[in-house]
Amino acid sequence: MEREQAEVNADVTPSWKGTESNSATKPESPGKFIKQTAEGKPKPRPGDLIEIFRIGYEHWAIYVEDDYVVHLASPSEEFEAGSITSVFSNRAVVKYSRLEDVLHGCSWKINNKLDGTYLPLPVDRIIQRTKMMINKIVQYSLIEGNCEHFVNDLRYGVHRSQQVEHALREGAKAAGAVLSAVVDSIRPKPATA
Repeated sequence: MEREQAEVNADVTPSWKGTESNSATKPESPGKFIKQTAEGKPKPRPGDLIEIFRIGYEHWAIYVEDDYVVHLASPSEEFEAGSITSVFSNRAVVKYSRLEDVLHGCSWKINNKLDGTYLPLPVDRIIQRTKMMINKIVQYSLIEGNCEHFVNDLRYGVHRSQQVEHALREGAKAAGAVLSAVVDSIRPKPATA
């Protein structure tokens, strides 16, 4: 199935397929992002994944060009883009934003951590697919379709979130520990003399 073709039959479509295709204008201010890269951070290249460290979770974006990224944000004006509140929405809008504006003062790094597992798509194809998504409304799910799933799909063609996989694995371990404790507590104890 080609992910590059947008379906136009509904307001919200699954699997990162949207309904609108407007190009975004970009303001002309390099700001803090240029200062950060000048202070020793490597400058991202087109197609690089950007991991942004928010309190309690990581937000993900894909670097496009000229200090701009594409990322998922809540479509509601009442929520700040990339805020923890936005994870409760079942829809997201694909935004083209200055990296500085997406950071909200948080730290970040280039993180193409799945390059050792999956072969990235050619950069021109990553950028083409990414730009086709700008301003589209997509289905959002913290577990099945979050910002990390989104950027991995664009870079590798693989719908994956290690953040979710880790949380589910840790949750299963915790549930196993609780179950073990419950079983131990109800197991008959040997009689003492």
